[in-house]
Amino acid sequence: MAKITAAKLLKMKQQGEKFSALTAYDASFAEAFDKQGIEVLLIGDSMGMVLQGHEDTLPVTVADICYHTRCVRRGAKDALVIADMPFMSYATTEQAMTEAAKLMRAGASMVKLEGGSWLLETVTALTERGIPVCAHLGLTPQSVHVFGGFKIQGRNQQAADKMVNDAIALEQAGAQLLVIECIPAELAKRITEALSIPVIGIGAGKDTDGQILVMHDVLGISTGYIPKFSKNYLSITGDIHKAIKLYKDEVAAGTFPSDEHTFN
Repeated sequence: MAKITAAKLLKMKQQGEKFSALTAYDASFAEAFDKQGIEVLLIGDSMGMVLQGHEDTLPVTVADICYHTRCVRRGAKDALVIADMPFMSYATTEQAMTEAAKLMRAGASMVKLEGGSWLLETVTALTERGIPVCAHLGLTPQSVHVFGGFKIQGRNQQAADKMVNDAIALEQAGAQLLVIECIPAELAKRITEALSIPVIGIGAGKDTDGQILVMHDVLGISTGYIPKFSKNYLSITGDIHKAIKLYKDEVAAGTFPSDEHTFN
């Protein structure tokens, strides 16, 4: 696999080619995913739940993300490596620049921030200073207590319209990628078509440019709640490498996610 960049993902979108992404937290899994051609690896603050055993992502720190980013970078030779900016690490633009710089020095190629129009100034400031940004809309887990739980977003017309407008504004501010999580498939399709930058979906239907899942869900080792949008590929293949390849192949073919993994 050739080195994956934001420009390469943009070209894939323009050519109608689907790409796949997974969370990764260490060198061994990063190398395994990289060798199977997974285009994007995310050091997600999901580690708060799947690695650290918390009920949500809020306890994760920038130091945690930096440590795991360094690990993933050592294993990933070609994949684009994105690092989550954890809860309250970008409350102000100045703080965002300081904390994002730490993640870039740790080996990230891009940072990911959750939020809509309130982030526009921050996104512009980061990109102007050489820090690429992946935005994140829909179910943004750092706002779980505002939402009152992990709930589907964008179900009514007003909320859907706002999400589309926020997505367009984030692109105009300089975001190079967008993740949309747990929204109706019709809204995800609308957002994907409205943007020129690639859109990555999780629980957002099959019409996004790429798909991302938490690696623990793909391998069927998540404890507790298993999301509707996830799929246990290891149970199908019986082999980790084959499981990752099947996930990538199904995303590329547009057969994952299917209706059973989609919110309407």
